[in-house]
Amino acid sequence: MTHILDKFNLDQRVAIVTGGAGLLGRQFCRTLAQAGAKVIIADLFEEPAKKLEATLREEGLNVSACQVNVTDETSVAAMIQVALKTYGSVDVLVSSAAMDPKFDDSQQGQHTNDFETYPVAAFREALDVNLTGMFLCAREAVKPMLEQNRGSIINICSTYGLVGPDQRLYERDGKPKQFKPVFYSVTKAGVLGLTRYLATYYAGTNIRANALTPGGVFNNHDDEFSQKYAARTVIGRMAEQDEMNGAILYLASDASSYMTGSNLVVDGGWTAW
Repeated sequence: MTHILDKFNLDQRVAIVTGGAGLLGRQFCRTLAQAGAKVIIADLFEEPAKKLEATLREEGLNVSACQVNVTDETSVAAMIQVALKTYGSVDVLVSSAAMDPKFDDSQQGQHTNDFETYPVAAFREALDVNLTGMFLCAREAVKPMLEQNRGSIINICSTYGLVGPDQRLYERDGKPKQFKPVFYSVTKAGVLGLTRYLATYYAGTNIRANALTPGGVFNNHDDEFSQKYAARTVIGRMAEQDEMNGAILYLASDASSYMTGSNLVVDGGWTAW
């Protein structure tokens, strides 16, 4: 009988992580590589991807950096070819690339835009990255997965794809009112629709598609935000940056072999109230 830990082993598997140099993406790359996978660190920004590649290789992990623009069909197809030429297969796709106004230069200042005046150009830009990009990555990744008759697709969602944002978190006394922008909830809700579509479309194959929904992850947030956020969770704090790693490994590996079309929520109880 197989030992339970063997089900989490990713030896000889090849994983692509888009947004691989990001806050959670870098955690996912390290976790999958530690489990034995050969990992493509795919990111729009080549320099941080290469820096992470060097760091993880110093840890003895098998990783390669790859620059990709997930909104561009040619770039996404080239990313898949890099994985195939470098490692020979594509077994896991983690779609973590996304726009978030906390981190993206092009979306800075969006917190101050109320819904009534929200710029359509900013909305379309986010749709292009957060949804069209995820669609393109899945469309290209399933081609070698079909030939292999095996694959796991993991799309990164958010609690704001399940429930509406608590806009009170962004209020500050004596400062202009701020908001979590509309695009974030809309695109993250769309992630779940795409995930379920992929799961049912590939019924009868060994290609599985699931979503991972993290709660808020601490990233040098100010004390006021952290305290407000913590009060909304059952566990009473924001997540640490490594607390999604067990979930990503579970979804990537054979430990979740009877799971598809599902959404694994790791939110400290935010949506349990």
